[in-house]
Amino acid sequence: MSKERARRRAARLAEAERDRVRRARRVARRQRRRALVHRLTPRLPRRRTGRLFARRSRGERAGVVVLSLAGLLAIWLLIDSLALRLMSIVLMLLVLPAVVVIALGRRT
Repeated sequence: MSKERARRRAARLAEAERDRVRRARRVARRQRRRALVHRLTPRLPRRRTGRLFARRSRGERAGVVVLSLAGLLAIWLLIDSLALRLMSIVLMLLVLPAVVVIALGRRT
């Protein structure tokens, strides 16, 4: 009787071991497939970077500021009428965002 139990137990353990190996093989194949899909799937850049002006680099922002200040200085020095100066400055400030987008491009 105990030899029979030992034989059944050995068969049960062998079957459990085969199931465990089969399951491990399946999990490994699934992980390899997921890793491959993850590698091949194109990623969009993260929209949130934690920086206030993340769309433009520091150099681009500095260039916009310097050129804006140069434009303000040119308007102030070259135009005599105060009303025309103020209207030119307001017009420059309204057009500036469009010029920045056209000149630097919008990265998506």
